[in-house]
Amino acid sequence: MADDLALTRDDATPAAATPGFDWWGEVKGLFWLLLAVLGFHSFIAKPFYIPSESMLPGLMVGDRLVVSKFAYGWSFVSPTIPNPVAIVEDIVFRRPVDTWAVQLPFREGRLWGSVPERGDVVIVTPPGQNSDYIKRVIGLPGDTIAVRGGTVILNGKAVARGRVHFRDLPVDANATCDPAQYPGARITRPDGTLACRLPIVTETLPNGRRYDTVDLEPDSPGDVYGPIAIPAGHVFLMGDNRDRSADSRFKLGGFERGLGGPVPVENIGGRAEFITFSVDGSTTLNPLTWFRSLRGGRAGTSLHPEEVR
Repeated sequence: MADDLALTRDDATPAAATPGFDWWGEVKGLFWLLLAVLGFHSFIAKPFYIPSESMLPGLMVGDRLVVSKFAYGWSFVSPTIPNPVAIVEDIVFRRPVDTWAVQLPFREGRLWGSVPERGDVVIVTPPGQNSDYIKRVIGLPGDTIAVRGGTVILNGKAVARGRVHFRDLPVDANATCDPAQYPGARITRPDGTLACRLPIVTETLPNGRRYDTVDLEPDSPGDVYGPIAIPAGHVFLMGDNRDRSADSRFKLGGFERGLGGPVPVENIGGRAEFITFSVDGSTTLNPLTWFRSLRGGRAGTSLHPEEVR
């Protein structure tokens, strides 16, 4: 009887179903996640890494910042479209590429577009190219611009410049203060640390926005330019590190790698907002080095110029 009851109970209990792994569900979930990330990058904001010293002293190699994509509306450079070939070449074959994204063909106009303000720091894609530069807006449509002895002349008037003063920037693996680029600038502080002592000139634009520039040489190639008239729908961009910046003063591509003069507003990808964090280049595969490599005092720094009232 007991055996009969046991058999009855076992037979009456259904076998537990073994759930299979839902591969299709996982693929769909990853697809929608990727689409959401790309949508955010394309239309709201994206991170940006500073790879060069063209915007010293405000931006250093190793700074990470947020770029708002909606500040001036959207154009053909706004969408973030991954390029699998470039990603594989960079990661697998270690062949450096300018970008992991695909660039759409030029299309005139911006959706809900507006012209940047003078003094804004913007991300720009040079015409016909696929890489991003970061520069400052100096000239607007309809302006006449020239440079004489390093002084910017806007509409016939010299942009106000303060006296030369010096600032010490820390020397590290990302900011080496290369003697070939900054002769005599590397110094040793009393505490034994190295610093890069750079000559700084504060520039104030006609709208009252001001920022610091680096003025290294009295007669560098970009210290004499123009005058030219900025066409409608274009802006003139310059780097703050005036003698070490490939910008609108220089020919497009080639050796100079400039922007080729005023840039169409359609090529502006967004406005730089603030620094999220900055690293000194000392990171390794050891996670303990990740926190030690952070530069103090840079997180949260606004990239909007100070306004003189």
